[in-house]
Amino acid sequence: MAALPVAVVLAVTALCAGVLVPAGGRAWSAVRVADVIWDELADCESGGDWRADTGNGYYGGLQIWAPTWTEAGGLRFADRPDHATRREQTTVGEEILRRQGWEAWPDCARELGLVG
Repeated sequence: MAALPVAVVLAVTALCAGVLVPAGGRAWSAVRVADVIWDELADCESGGDWRADTGNGYYGGLQIWAPTWTEAGGLRFADRPDHATRREQTTVGEEILRRQGWEAWPDCARELGLVG
């Protein structure tokens, strides 16, 4: 069975969750993204390593900058994304997405078809 394109999975997930995600990638309400989307994003950002600490100031599978982690409420889980579980990282990722849209991950979001 062929895998669906990430943009299709995102659209179906958004419809099922009642979330409106316009073409620009910014959500207007609470964001719930399918696990497959986060996994594809992590594959692009960190090679899928949810414990990634490459020394570039970005951490975890989604390569979240420490101040962004703090601003999005990540400290309730761990001091840095790479010290949090995958689920905790995606929970914070949903808040980052709500605040910044897919532009928070510009290169990979573009590569995956999440932004134009």
